[in-house]
Amino acid sequence: MRPPRDLGWRLDPRLADDTHPVTNLELSELRLMDDANHPWLILVPRIEHAVEWIDLDAEQQAALTREIDRCSRALRTAFQPHKLNVAALGNQVEQLHIHVIARYREDIAWPRPVWGSATALRYKPELLIKRIELLQAALAD
Repeated sequence: MRPPRDLGWRLDPRLADDTHPVTNLELSELRLMDDANHPWLILVPRIEHAVEWIDLDAEQQAALTREIDRCSRALRTAFQPHKLNVAALGNQVEQLHIHVIARYREDIAWPRPVWGSATALRYKPELLIKRIELLQAALAD
């Protein structure tokens, strides 16, 4: 795959405000949602003006699919969830981004979607560092 065309790419400020960087993958910037209620990753393809899945070419779509798989497996390894939720909504933030969320039967929103179910519980600095390190290790496997 050719490198992302990210020269003009900028992370939407709302995503920047609500997430923390984890790592850069082949196509996407991987970020952790600032909500300790759920292990919740956000993949943001570094493709300028990408709003919808169909804005990516076939090669980029394949790369993003591999990244979703990799992140899903990392969440399963690190957190052993009952269910993994994968979604691309974009109703509030147009920039294409994919949510990969570890869910538990006992989590605050179960069985409802996480959006609008509870106030975000911001990470305390020490837990944030541990969670990012755990995710980075799981992604390296």
